[in-house]
Amino acid sequence: MAERGRPREFALDDALDRAIEVFWRQGYEGTTLENLTTAMDVSRPSLYAAFGNKEETFKRAVERYATVDMAYIDEAIAQPTARQVAEHYLYSNVSAITAPGRPAGCLSVQGGLSASSEHQRVVSFLSESRAAGEAKFAARFQRAIDEGDLAADENARELAKYLATVTGGLAVQATGGATRQELRHIAERALLGFPQ
Repeated sequence: MAERGRPREFALDDALDRAIEVFWRQGYEGTTLENLTTAMDVSRPSLYAAFGNKEETFKRAVERYATVDMAYIDEAIAQPTARQVAEHYLYSNVSAITAPGRPAGCLSVQGGLSASSEHQRVVSFLSESRAAGEAKFAARFQRAIDEGDLAADENARELAKYLATVTGGLAVQATGGATRQELRHIAERALLGFPQ
């Protein structure tokens, strides 16, 4: 007997990629279920069955975004020196937030920095996601301190926060129309403040 309807694996990743685009362009609060079902080419029941509600769909989209679009973070952390970590991260970030065919900026920054009180869980989720990324860099810089790659009096958490602050600002600038070349120059300037 032939299967009826669309198989469950109706390209979940493809559907999430389309959800990423919608959330990225419109933010969490500005995205409706109709926007999502249209972009993802699914019915509401299919969306609910595959992803849950809008909030869970957003969380899954952000997780996929972190895995695919921000894979350069793990590549950066794997660099042999702290300085190379910072360089790889900043330059890769500039490329990612100015990628042709994608919205300018960063989903994890723009997706829901502010929201009404009923959506504070989304704001908290994004904040926790950014903090987890920052913690990865702090651990890597602590290792660099322990191994003598960075001076013993450096503060790993402050260095991680510095990079997070720079990349957050780069994302805002990209959204405002700054070019890739302009942002690369800003990354170069930011690296002047990172320990050699």
